Amino acid sequence: MANKIKITLTKSIIGASPKQRKVVEALGLKKMQHSVEVADTPQIRGAVAKVVHLVTVEEL
Repeated sequence: MANKIKITLTKSIIGASPKQRKVVEALGLKKMQHSVEVADTPQIRGAVAKVVHLVTVEEL
């Protein structure tokens, strides 16, 4: 079984660039304080790296 990570949107996307908004949406985050649990893959880690200033990541 793959490791999972919990990603939480902790800052608003109001001032974010359109690319960053798309990354947040692609991660499945809808609004502030919304969390998703996803598999810990290099693709997900890369997406999180693009918006690391907007989210918090927690290992599960």
